[in-house]
Amino acid sequence: MKMRAAAYVLFLALLVVAASFYGWKSRAAFRKWQAAGGASTSSLGNEPDVTFANLQGQSETLASLKGKVVLVNFWATWCDPCKEEIPGLMELQEKYAGRGFTVLGVAMDDDGKSVVQPFVQKTQFDVGGRSMNINYPIVLGDDDVATKFGGLFGFPVSFLISRDGKVEKKYLGELTEDEMEKEIEGLL
Repeated sequence: MKMRAAAYVLFLALLVVAASFYGWKSRAAFRKWQAAGGASTSSLGNEPDVTFANLQGQSETLASLKGKVVLVNFWATWCDPCKEEIPGLMELQEKYAGRGFTVLGVAMDDDGKSVVQPFVQKTQFDVGGRSMNINYPIVLGDDDVATKFGGLFGFPVSFLISRDGKVEKKYLGELTEDEMEKEIEGLL
């Protein structure tokens, strides 16, 4: 009985320490997020001037995609909701690419290309019963890129960009294909 009580006290102590550490990190992240624009919709209507590095090490600008409707999806390889939404994003890419639409995946992994490139090359997703690699462009992001979109607090976060390069809508959390189709159709 004493052993069980001691284990319980130890568990509670570890929980308090972990919660304190997590709370500290969360407050720091929250302050950074607020300074970068927070949950505001300040990015709506803006035309972000962003340059990304692609997985081949070349620079790509968001402006180079003007004329297309673009879904900019901020994600990370360690983010389970991000990975869960990828098959739906791949289906959107297949369905609308011929009509002037593209998904642009912005990988926000701290280790960058060293973890993102192997993930993109090796990870297969089930899309309509077919096993496929990601079928849309993937670029690397960082805090500066996130700031140009008004700041991010968690993943996934997506921005729907009109043909003229302006942010039309910001989506927090995992997207569903059904919710996106209506929005995309309205901009095509």
